[in-house]
Amino acid sequence: MEIIDTHHHLWDRGRFNYKWLKQMPALDRDFILRDYEEVIKGTGVTQSVHVQAEVEPVFGIQETRWILSMADAEGPVAGVVAWAPVEEAGLDEFLEKLGKHPKLKGIRRLIQSEADVRFCARPEFVAGVRKLAPLGLSFDICIYHPQLGAAIELVRQVPEVNFVLDHIGKPAIKDRIMDPWKAQLRELAALPNVWCKVSGMVTEADWTSWKAEDLRPYLDQVIDCFGFGRLMFGSDWPVITLAASYQRWLEVVQEAVKGASTAEQRQLFWDTANAFYRL
Repeated sequence: MEIIDTHHHLWDRGRFNYKWLKQMPALDRDFILRDYEEVIKGTGVTQSVHVQAEVEPVFGIQETRWILSMADAEGPVAGVVAWAPVEEAGLDEFLEKLGKHPKLKGIRRLIQSEADVRFCARPEFVAGVRKLAPLGLSFDICIYHPQLGAAIELVRQVPEVNFVLDHIGKPAIKDRIMDPWKAQLRELAALPNVWCKVSGMVTEADWTSWKAEDLRPYLDQVIDCFGFGRLMFGSDWPVITLAASYQRWLEVVQEAVKGASTAEQRQLFWDTANAFYRL
């Protein structure tokens, strides 16, 4: 079965500045397209969506153009999710500079690092996300689980934009805590304009000793809430390498859904992503 990987990153430290890498020595090296192409060999992954990698904001447009140049060439990158200063007054000018490109599919402005758990429900943030609708751009929600309540408010207030929850909302898998993430995930999934990426789970578990069964209650909840028709596979490579190899994560997901129908598995690994990101 062919697979679309809806969530990976590339970075080149000689090209752009990524301050956050200094806090992650294991990731503080270049990960470029040929590295990604090597790691997906034999996995069935034939297309991918690149998600912005938290370059310093001054490089936001350059990063997007760099990745779009790869999307224009022959290779796996079929779609690009760019960074934009969603809550800032200069958003309109930024989006105009970003320009229109058939491979530009969405925007992500990282929320997880904000101290205010209600950051993405602030009026200026909501207003900024609303501006994506006429451009046909989706919005990736990247949060930790305490921020889910605000994310629900955001999605509810902007029904004209399609959202996707990255990394199942980053629940506390390591601590085996399900609540209130479990109930809030169901509340979020009840909104028709939000999808979810099955990604980033192993890095929320114990990096050195996680087991597939540690992840299963969370994955089961995601499937129960969203159904396969609103779920899509993502690797979160190379961040995933902190806790697992690309192949190991893919195997865990494939094993977890082996009891699903072929059509449901195809939704998870191809159809949903293809439709959501218009690949």
